[in-house]
Amino acid sequence: MNRYAVLYVLTLLVLIPIDFLFLGVLAKDFFFSQVGSMLGDIRLLPAVLFYLIYVSGILVFVSGGAGASWQSTLLYGALFGFFCYSTFELTSMAMLKNWSWAVVVVDIAWGSFVTAVSSTAGLLLANWLVPRG
Repeated sequence: MNRYAVLYVLTLLVLIPIDFLFLGVLAKDFFFSQVGSMLGDIRLLPAVLFYLIYVSGILVFVSGGAGASWQSTLLYGALFGFFCYSTFELTSMAMLKNWSWAVVVVDIAWGSFVTAVSSTAGLLLANWLVPRG
């Protein structure tokens, strides 16, 4: 079994449900109150592409290296999430008239957290299922 494929799938399987729980339930009313006038129907293809590309980035920059430990993955996962979500949020704040600082702060914090958790859980599960050889 290819370790990177297992790590990729496990990270994806951890990230998606946690992110859906946050966006679809826990923070749904918050985001709607802040930027609801800008929201439309979810377009499946861009959403799927985001998750596939984002998890590839997690493996390349966070958890896929031979020396990745749960501690380094937790730290670099949080940093990767911080930088990626900051890019989106601050660009949105700079360009969109109805964006708010509250959304910026909440979403950057969320991106840091969810990336740290999903990358670390993915690594730990992969280490359990397909130990490094």
